[in-house]
Amino acid sequence: MRPTAYIETSVVSYLTARPSRDVVIAAYQEITRLWWREAADRFDLVASALVVAEARAGDPKAARIRLEALEAIALLDATLDAESLAHALVETGAAPRQAADDAAHIAISATNGVDFLVTWNFRHIANAAMRARIERVCRQEGFEPPIICTPNELTEASNGNAPD
Repeated sequence: MRPTAYIETSVVSYLTARPSRDVVIAAYQEITRLWWREAADRFDLVASALVVAEARAGDPKAARIRLEALEAIALLDATLDAESLAHALVETGAAPRQAADDAAHIAISATNGVDFLVTWNFRHIANAAMRARIERVCRQEGFEPPIICTPNELTEASNGNAPD
């Protein structure tokens, strides 16, 4: 059985955006494109209606391209358990109130038993300072947290091996 990888909106945005002049962002975009080419062969890729809604926002042409990238991705349900866990993440400070949607991405992943939450959101999701709190709250609520990582951390080139 292949591991599951939840595609958070920042990944789709970096995948489909025009090349950035910022060297760091441009590198993230290239890493994302490389990862995306191999990801479907290595992972069961999933997202949620929240990712679709976020991808739909903004410039209509860019939104259409993001939505096209998501067409083949299975969507997970945002269950009552996910809503409860997202609320717990915010109430405990594992995610700030203004990042309730980020808490929802984490909660949807955890309550659906996803292995990896793939993101470029370093502010509220892939944040080492918050990771322990996120994991603790997920476990306190009865769910194993997904491994939160960037596409770079899941490329075969970065570690020489596919995940077990």
